[in-house]
Amino acid sequence: MTFSHDGAAGAERRAHIEAMLADYPHLSAERLDELLNWYRTEATALDVAMVASNEGIAAPYARFRADHIDPLKGRDILRGILFASVAALLIALLIWRAM
Repeated sequence: MTFSHDGAAGAERRAHIEAMLADYPHLSAERLDELLNWYRTEATALDVAMVASNEGIAAPYARFRADHIDPLKGRDILRGILFASVAALLIALLIWRAM
């Protein structure tokens, strides 16, 4: 999580991101990487909300999210399985110790 950009610089950066999103999916690999990097490391929740609420780029933004942000990845599934396994192990250990 990063800190929000200050004032005009933040608005300028968001405008740049929105312009890239307007061209989605016709982005070069470099521009797509920049967009993903912004979304994953630079953007605050407010930045994302402001971009998402821009009706002028609603369709390309929705497609970008569907293609790159929302899908579950293998590591997400692995984390869920690992968490559930640890929780089950702890519960079993507590039950065993209570007996």
